[in-house]
Amino acid sequence: MKKAKGLIITIISIVVIIAIIFGIHTLTNSHAQSKSATITVGSQGSDYDIWNHIATSKQAKQLGLKIKVKQITDGVQLNNATAQGSVDVNAFQSYSYLVAYNKEHKSSQLAALGTTYLEPLGIYSDKYKKISQIPNGATIAIANNPANTARGLLLLQSAGLIKLKKNFPALGNTNDIAANPKHLKFKEIDDTTGPRVLHSLDAVLISNTVALEGHLNVLKDSIFHEKIDTNTRSNINILATAKKNKDNKNYKKLVKLYHEPAIQKYIKDQYDGTKVEVQKPLSYLK
Repeated sequence: MKKAKGLIITIISIVVIIAIIFGIHTLTNSHAQSKSATITVGSQGSDYDIWNHIATSKQAKQLGLKIKVKQITDGVQLNNATAQGSVDVNAFQSYSYLVAYNKEHKSSQLAALGTTYLEPLGIYSDKYKKISQIPNGATIAIANNPANTARGLLLLQSAGLIKLKKNFPALGNTNDIAANPKHLKFKEIDDTTGPRVLHSLDAVLISNTVALEGHLNVLKDSIFHEKIDTNTRSNINILATAKKNKDNKNYKKLVKLYHEPAIQKYIKDQYDGTKVEVQKPLSYLK
C-alpha cells in the first residue's frame, strides 16, 4: 500500500514538474511572439505615407502589431533588403514586378502575402489633350525596368498606338512590337522621374504612385489609362516578404490590417480614389 501511495506521489510530482516546465515554455514563447510582432515594413512614395498612417492606427494596435516603416526609394534595393531580412515585408510593387524580380534574382526569392490595390498606369502629355493628337515620330517615355516596360507597351497597344507580337511575353520589350504605324520613338527612363521629364517629351507613361508625387491624378490628368479588368490582374499591388517567411502569421495580419474599413476610408479620401482596393486570393493573380 505504501508503495502504491509512493508511486502515486511520484507520478503527481512528475506531472506538476511537467506543468511548470510547460508553463515557463508557454510564457517564454508568448513573450517571443510578442516581440516578433514588431515588423519592419519597407516602402516608398505614397505607399510609405500610407504605411506610416497604418503603423500608428488604432486598428494596428487592436491586432497587436507594432510596425516600423522604413523608406527605400529604389525598388530593386527594397526587394534585396526584404530578401536579406533587413526589411520584413515590403509594400510598393505589383505582382508582375515581383515575378520579374524573382526571375532575375534566383538566390533572393520573394513571395506575395496578399493583394492590396490596383493603380491604373497612365499616359500623360503636356502637349496633347487626346491620344489621337500624338503625331508621327513622337517620343514617348517608358519605364526602364522589365515589368513596367511590358506593362507600358500593353497600355500603348490598348490606346491604339502600337501593335504587339502574338504571345507577348510577361517581360516583353520594344523588340516585341509588331507594328508601329506612327513611327513612335521610345525613350527608356527611371520610372520615378516621369513627372520631371513630362515637359520635354511628347508623352510619358507614369505609374500612379509616381504621378501622385508629381501632383497628377491618373483619373483626371492622364490622356489615357488602364481600365480595371482581368487583363490587368498582374498589375495588382501586393505585400511581399522573403519566400521563407510566406506563412508567417504576423506578416499575414498586415494584409487584414490593410483592408480594415477605417484604413480604406483614409486611403480613398487621401488619394482621390486612385488606389482601387483589391481583396482577392493570391490564386487570382496567377
